Amino acid sequence: MGSAMDFSSLSVSQPETANYRWRSSFRAARFRGIRSESKRFDVVIAGAGIIGLTIARRFLLGSNLSVAVVDSAVPCAGATGAGQGYIWRVHKSPENEKWELALRSHQLWEDLASTVQNQGLDPSSTLGWMKTGSLLVGSTSEDCSVLQEKVQKLRDSGVDAKFLSHDDLLVEEPALELNEEGGAAFVPDDCQIDAKRAVAFIEKENRACDRYAEFYHDPVINLLRSESSGDVEGVQTSKNRLLCNKAVVVATGSWSGSLIHGLLKDFPIELDIPIMPRKGHLLVLGNIIDSFKLNHGLMELGYGTHESAIVKSGDASVSMTATMDSSGRVVLCGGRVPRQLVGFNTEVEESIIRRIWNRAAEFFPAMRRYSLTDLIRSREVRVGLRPYIASGKPVISPVPGLRKMFIAAGHEGEGLSMSWGTAEMVFDMILENSLKVNPSPFSL
Repeated sequence: MGSAMDFSSLSVSQPETANYRWRSSFRAARFRGIRSESKRFDVVIAGAGIIGLTIARRFLLGSNLSVAVVDSAVPCAGATGAGQGYIWRVHKSPENEKWELALRSHQLWEDLASTVQNQGLDPSSTLGWMKTGSLLVGSTSEDCSVLQEKVQKLRDSGVDAKFLSHDDLLVEEPALELNEEGGAAFVPDDCQIDAKRAVAFIEKENRACDRYAEFYHDPVINLLRSESSGDVEGVQTSKNRLLCNKAVVVATGSWSGSLIHGLLKDFPIELDIPIMPRKGHLLVLGNIIDSFKLNHGLMELGYGTHESAIVKSGDASVSMTATMDSSGRVVLCGGRVPRQLVGFNTEVEESIIRRIWNRAAEFFPAMRRYSLTDLIRSREVRVGLRPYIASGKPVISPVPGLRKMFIAAGHEGEGLSMSWGTAEMVFDMILENSLKVNPSPFSL
């Protein structure tokens, strides 16, 4: 699986001092120029979601290169801000081509949490880090046969996993109600984060480095290319001309396909990257359900199937995921219906929220005492556009025919869980290091 990423040089920021405020103001002023002014960096990253920011962090930690992050909005404005935050392996398959990347990323999240703790901070408050373990739940004897086979495959791949019968499962998760035939696959070392806290921490650490700059509310509009060599030289944004020495990385999530299509419209290069926005809803509830507590993260068997389904209109089938975040709030999501191909529409659909709630209530009796109307004042609904690609695999690759241009996008609902492995892969590709994960499944 490769060695651990060196987070030891992570300089955990202390409370702001006058010097730090001056340094931040100086950096902002230094890069605030007129529209035509050029600014040069070693690496320019388009996209300030979890993928773009972890790529930036990897370069700042592992090299002396300068990095700029540019985004049409602000961090967490896309899929990242609506992520449930689970870093789980229980629902993944060791036979899948993404397995190696997922496993590597899981280890790197563990390394980051350990480093934060060693620096004297609490990973729970800093990252929303919780080692809750994960349960993949089935309701029938047929489900349990599938789960037992899955447990064996996970164990054969080196993951600590076990099968829980109905009675053992209810000991682990008393809030759950399940048929006598039911059971679960259990991975006790799985963990979760709070996406917004983790992004805020990474962004704060990036900003503490004087080799870093960010340009928000400043969309990329053109690609700059050398007339003599044809190499990519940088990007033109709505306000700035950002030149690169090493690479331009497109990591704009759901917008990556359309962005690259627009950037290449004047070049004699045919490249179709079919990444589309897939709408997903997340329901977050304040801690008002009396005595309700989840010990672990839970996912219904079949969620992965729903996750890969394409839905353009209403469908009654919903699968359940449920977690509690580090603030004690219940976080609910589902499969299939909650993820729709409806363009870039981010309006909340109440019918979908009801389906998520009703499906969760089938598993948790305490929820049946409430209606969504009862919880209207305490609820938060997050809508995100996941970068869907039909192959089910992200694209992490140099762009053919465009030297110094790379793409890292198409993670769908797995951007958080695969971010650090993706960042490491992009870092090694650009610096021509040996790769710790086979890049072939993710290449253009």
